[in-house]
Amino acid sequence: MEAVRECLRDFPREARELYLNESVPYLDEPLSPLQFYREWIGPNKPCIIRNAFSDWPALSKWNPGYLREKVGYKIISVAVTPNGYADAVNGDRFVMPEERQMSFSSLLDIIERKVRSSGVFYVQKQCSNLTEEIPELTGDLQTHIPWMSEALGKPPDAVNFWLGEESAVTSMHKDHYENLYCVISGRKEFVLLPPTDRPFIPYELYQPGTYRQKQDGEFEIVDEDSPKVPWIPLDPLNPDFERYPSYRLAKPLHCTVEAGEMLYLPSLWFHHVRQSHGCIAVNFWYDMEYDIKYNYFQLVESLTSAAGTL
Repeated sequence: MEAVRECLRDFPREARELYLNESVPYLDEPLSPLQFYREWIGPNKPCIIRNAFSDWPALSKWNPGYLREKVGYKIISVAVTPNGYADAVNGDRFVMPEERQMSFSSLLDIIERKVRSSGVFYVQKQCSNLTEEIPELTGDLQTHIPWMSEALGKPPDAVNFWLGEESAVTSMHKDHYENLYCVISGRKEFVLLPPTDRPFIPYELYQPGTYRQKQDGEFEIVDEDSPKVPWIPLDPLNPDFERYPSYRLAKPLHCTVEAGEMLYLPSLWFHHVRQSHGCIAVNFWYDMEYDIKYNYFQLVESLTSAAGTL
């Protein structure tokens, strides 16, 4: 087993030496579909692309006044938590947010601090909430990225709208999607870890629960009658090296995506996200190919679980 641990320690180092960048590179404009596939999707490497959606009216239109006028009356799904952490570990629980139905105008009142409210509010429903809940806004942007759709040979599985308070944080996780993340206003701050760093990233099993706000304004956690959830308990901004010593070997990348910039976040990359207050973003999820790359990742994950602490 010690030989397996040694291989798992060497594996991420070799990946960094062979092909990974020490920081997230910038492209001044989108590439051709073939070139983008060869240089970024195939190698599974992130990049930030400028001038990728500079023709979208959303960049100039999407302010609180316009959104109130356009979709203020619409009822949308908003995640509400006591601390800004939705879908995250809290003690011995994996806790999901309270999903609250409210008008877009009511949300904007909170974002603009016109109304005081306990809890942290974040539009993060995903499941293509842009096209499903507020399709009135789709005329201000593209509902797919043509060069990405051509590169992958398919349209996106989901187009998601994000808007929330500064305290709203996305805990470390990975997705099975090729992700194009477009910041319309404000900024997003990402911590990224490649799939090859999986041996250094802790997972534990947690009883799932959901936040529920009581009449007195306090939040409680209501347990869900469902199997335990594997999740990452570590905070990459303040890692507990005493509890998770293997994480010392990880090499996270930090990047900030500003308004008008697009992050290509490859499938299976671990990421943690913060944002400026009132940041608006739209992202496109393209389902990954479950090919040999996925098989290799599953193998590394199984060996990591078997090997324990490195």
